[in-house]
Amino acid sequence: MNRAWAVFKAHPYISNVLGYTALFASADLIQQSVLGGSPAAGSVTSEGSTGIDWRQTARVATVGLCFNANFNYHWLRGLERMVPGGGVKAVTRKVVLDQLIAAPVTISAFYVGLSLLENKDDPLEDWRQKFWMSYKAGVVYWSTMQAVNFAFVPPVARTAFVGGIALTFTIFLCHLRQQHRQKPE
Repeated sequence: MNRAWAVFKAHPYISNVLGYTALFASADLIQQSVLGGSPAAGSVTSEGSTGIDWRQTARVATVGLCFNANFNYHWLRGLERMVPGGGVKAVTRKVVLDQLIAAPVTISAFYVGLSLLENKDDPLEDWRQKFWMSYKAGVVYWSTMQAVNFAFVPPVARTAFVGGIALTFTIFLCHLRQQHRQKPE
């Protein structure tokens, strides 16, 4: 474990971004296999296995790698420079700034990024329909999780920690996104 931590600390950007991306993509796989979030998910193939839309997972991973992981890595480093420390006042300021700035940006990137990768005619449609519900749920969830992050996690590991807690929230976003698509006509 000490060797893994040493590698992590020696290469924080790569470790954080790849870890975050893997967790982000895992959220889509979990959503599809457990919650039945893709048209193929939940259906049993002739071999008896559950179908996974791997292209959907690849799109989620792409958004995670190309935007969310990188944004969070740089955002969290910048936030620590702007508001250093882990006391109550510093943690509170970081949480408020995170919810006012980073949350809308990352939720928007998720919906718009996936829509662009799917070549949707209106890449803002999902965003318009789901942003506020996602943001409100996120404020409750992320405020608590980021308070833990800012108070107890060393800055070098914060993006990976966010990736871990983003797993649950990304499952929610993926499910919300697919749920509205599968409404009966």
